Amino acid sequence: MLNPFAPQSDPGSYTDLRKRMLQNVQYMRVNDRIFEVVQNAYEHALIRENVVLSRPERNRMLSQIMKMVLEDMLRKLNEGSASA
Repeated sequence: MLNPFAPQSDPGSYTDLRKRMLQNVQYMRVNDRIFEVVQNAYEHALIRENVVLSRPERNRMLSQIMKMVLEDMLRKLNEGSASA
């Protein structure tokens, strides 16, 4: 007999599994860690290159670099799924 108080979704469905996996990844704060890694690499590169930028320039360039890194990651992901 079905429990009338149980959630209506199928816990074994692909969509529900994907949702739970995303929640686990979000719980692990993966986005924050990726951002932190790119930001640290960017800051070290500025120091290595001996580049001085104003705060707005620094932030704008970090934003552009972050976007480029994420686009590259997506491109690699899409290339990997195309060959599978």
